[in-house]
Amino acid sequence: MTNYYKDADSSETQEWLQAFESVIKHADKDRAQFLLKALYNMGVQEGLPFNRLDTAYINTIAVEDEPMYPGDLAIERKIRALIRYNALAMVMRANKNDDDLGGHLASFASSATLYETGFNHFFRAASDHFGGDMIYYQGHSAPGMYARSYLEGRLTEDQLDNFRREVGGKGLSSYPHPYLMPDYWQFPTVSMGLGPIMSIYHAHVHRYMENRKLLEKEDRKIWAFLGDGETDEPESLGAISLAGREKLDNLIWVVNCNLQRLDGPVRGNGKIIQELESVFRGAGWRVIKVVWGGNWDSLLANDHTGVLKHRMEEAVDGEYQLYEARDAKFTREHFFNKYPELKEMADALTDDDISRLNRGGHDPMKVYAAFSEAMKTKGQPTVVLVKTVKGYGLSTTQAVNKSHQVKKLDQDALVYFRDRFDLPFTDEQLETLPFYRPAEDSAEMKYLKGRREALGGHLPNRRSGHIPLNIPELSIFDRVLKGSNGKEQSTTMVFVRLLAAMLKNKDIQDRVVPIVPDEARTFGLEGMFRQLGIYSAVGQKYTPEDSEALMGYKEAIDGHMLEEGINEAGAMSAWIALATSYSVNALPMIPMYIYYSMFGFQRVGDLAWAAGDCQAQGFLLGATAGRTTLNGEGLQHQDGHSQILFNVVPNCVSYDPCFGYELAVIMHDGLRRMYAEGERIYYYLTLMNENYDQPEMPEGVEEGIKRGMYLLEDNGSTQVQLLGSGVILREVQKAARILKDEFNITSNVWSVTSFNELTRDGMACDDYNRLHPMDEERVPWVTELLAPHEGVVVAATDYMRNYSEQIRAWLPDSRPYTTLGTDGYGRSDTRENLRSFFNVDAAHIVVATLKRLADEGEVEMRLVKDAISSLNIDIDHPPAWQQQPYYDHSPDAPAPGNINPIPVPEFVAEDDDEISSEGRAEDQADANLLNDDDVKES
Repeated sequence: MTNYYKDADSSETQEWLQAFESVIKHADKDRAQFLLKALYNMGVQEGLPFNRLDTAYINTIAVEDEPMYPGDLAIERKIRALIRYNALAMVMRANKNDDDLGGHLASFASSATLYETGFNHFFRAASDHFGGDMIYYQGHSAPGMYARSYLEGRLTEDQLDNFRREVGGKGLSSYPHPYLMPDYWQFPTVSMGLGPIMSIYHAHVHRYMENRKLLEKEDRKIWAFLGDGETDEPESLGAISLAGREKLDNLIWVVNCNLQRLDGPVRGNGKIIQELESVFRGAGWRVIKVVWGGNWDSLLANDHTGVLKHRMEEAVDGEYQLYEARDAKFTREHFFNKYPELKEMADALTDDDISRLNRGGHDPMKVYAAFSEAMKTKGQPTVVLVKTVKGYGLSTTQAVNKSHQVKKLDQDALVYFRDRFDLPFTDEQLETLPFYRPAEDSAEMKYLKGRREALGGHLPNRRSGHIPLNIPELSIFDRVLKGSNGKEQSTTMVFVRLLAAMLKNKDIQDRVVPIVPDEARTFGLEGMFRQLGIYSAVGQKYTPEDSEALMGYKEAIDGHMLEEGINEAGAMSAWIALATSYSVNALPMIPMYIYYSMFGFQRVGDLAWAAGDCQAQGFLLGATAGRTTLNGEGLQHQDGHSQILFNVVPNCVSYDPCFGYELAVIMHDGLRRMYAEGERIYYYLTLMNENYDQPEMPEGVEEGIKRGMYLLEDNGSTQVQLLGSGVILREVQKAARILKDEFNITSNVWSVTSFNELTRDGMACDDYNRLHPMDEERVPWVTELLAPHEGVVVAATDYMRNYSEQIRAWLPDSRPYTTLGTDGYGRSDTRENLRSFFNVDAAHIVVATLKRLADEGEVEMRLVKDAISSLNIDIDHPPAWQQQPYYDHSPDAPAPGNINPIPVPEFVAEDDDEISSEGRAEDQADANLLNDDDVKES
């Protein structure tokens, strides 16, 4: 029976425990759970404070329940030691000169046993008969993965010597980056919080694909390794309730609780393991704690008074960190000697015995037991909370606050490391930090490779080959290409028609997946509720109130559509899981995520960047786009910059089409490029909610649509070239008519479907021409198109002026160029008023054109003044990006009365010699002293 220290009535406690044990043994666990719930409910009703769901600060799996260890502990320790050493040597060799490339030692040092237990016994690779487990490796532990791959013979010494030297293609990326190592890393994880949320939605989407019978049910697991400090990121824990709600038993998280983040303790004044246990239990996860190593077992078994468990529970993480950083004598004095009963237990231990009291994450038998239980868990996801030591084995840098930044060890520390892990080097050899791989016929190499062969092959590993889909001809979209025949439609509605056409095509209909974040009705997609069904892991247990309606809300376990709720980060993560299915599952999918454009990159930019890194393929559709097009919503909703933001992702192709036929051509070209030809790109397309007549596609415009620009209205002008994109193209067309009718000025009208693509093309031509001076020059598309058409150029869009400003460098003959855009916060009003306010309506385009012509001496400046007057343009209001007049006559609230803040401590500036003189990334030490070989911990 469990004893509790200083229990006021231990006999009564034991009676309660014995009675409950009897229920478990002689009734059943369901009855025991019922009684616990009944007692809990009564306690809540009586006002007892129940604030946490954690359990005792000991291992979840009792010693008597631990399975037999199936491996050779001695030989695995040797292999683990060699991997530890090669990882250390690789990072230190990268920093032996003045290149200051950075790297991390402490994270993998703390987690080596976790990974090696997985590699030797649990992580299953993909094969011809099994899809493979999916593993999100903690980013800062990448050196350990490289070191293992070197032992396996997959990486060479030359590659290890090029760690963090990625230019030229010979090196190893700093962290897991599939874009840089497409045959190796599967998922990008080092941006804190992305690995956790992506792994949850990966498990969610994997179950979705199984339920749709796109994938076989093979009990594949999604493993995610993360740090305890990483759980402070909202993305890390923000979606765990989804995993619990959907009972995603294909998901296993391993949280490396080394108690430290970059600067200091994660929860110095508390216990991160206990906090996380409570959070995960509340979200429906199974929690397995691995707190103490096997050397504590006998002490815990003899804890008859409960004093040891009480002391374990009482000490906070800041104290545990201190015990690891100090010696056994310090631990004896400050941990064991606090209570007489505990001191008596410790009196039987030598200082060496106390030094060997290990944390659970460094005991392979404890880790194996936890992983084995996690693999067997059914009906809920599992999190394994593992207590480790940051910088484990790194001498004086173990468990110190600066350990994350340390990337060098002095000679004494290297000798300590060698001796601690029984490495085969002399002192002289250590000075050169040689990489080491045992002979092929050695016991270590045979064991290492044998274990991976038994588990299907090497990891990390990523499928990078192309699996083509049979993409239909452009004629699949004929209904859109022929125009709307006078019926007004928005490009959002056009997209729905295009989506419907794809869902009817037998070659790709199974692969097309619409994704919405609870906005389907906004985008006109509610008709798909009943026809496709909304995916639900449990089907539909209720009758919806609109069940008799044509567009009733229908959930189904084999539903086709993903409705992810008001959750852009989750929907984006689901999109990424589908967009990388060609690699993860050898099954290309065509995800189409449509959302409020304002809540896209601006909200989930880090995930959009990660999507590019993992070479996602699919379509993102920013609906209700345009600063002046989404009327009535205002500042937080009106998007005038997403096209600029998405252009920062190198392999994202972005367009802002005005007409339905443009959208059709662009989407078909995207299908061809991504799914027929295998380009590792994804598309961002902006859609609008403004209705207007959709014209039939003119002849010969397809190439221009795809390349970013084409001549829409050729009026033979040699005086004015007007450029427009998105719905503002229609204002440009209107301006051309005003210029002709009222000012007798003829202009050509150009549709610019993508200023971003024009810009990339221009930059590529510039680079080529600069580096190939003797070759025939390449001409940018915008230059080629405008060269035969003389005249000033005026561009207007529904986005910030930077969007159209990008192409200025490639206008032929340094053509005079004026840009109009929607810089500034959005605001609620009619489209007409908004476009006038932001100076992008037809009137302002006319005035901008006349002013540019006047500047060039082609018309009188007086004509500009007259146009301003005749077009009723307000010349006195501030620019839209500045604060506008606001008529508020309410008095301000009174300021607070006397306040007496605590005095700020006297701050003494550090000497310049002690501080880095240059800005550095977090993985490079902020102060030079952290990297000096002759600096040791006091």
